[in-house]
Amino acid sequence: MPMDIRVGDVLTMKKPHPCGADRWLVLRSGMDFRLRCQGCGHEVMIPRAKAEKGIKSVEREKTR
Repeated sequence: MPMDIRVGDVLTMKKPHPCGADRWLVLRSGMDFRLRCQGCGHEVMIPRAKAEKGIKSVEREKTR
């Protein structure tokens, strides 16, 4: 069952990006995720299955 990841969530990943940051902002979710590195701003698209394996935690803004 897929995880509940939404646009605007911040993912903390197990492995850091080469810039040293391990936090990513979700820009798109579906079969693929578009993520933006919170350290350097680099954007990547990765398959959902690969992304979910690397997630350590999910931070979500409180809903109204």
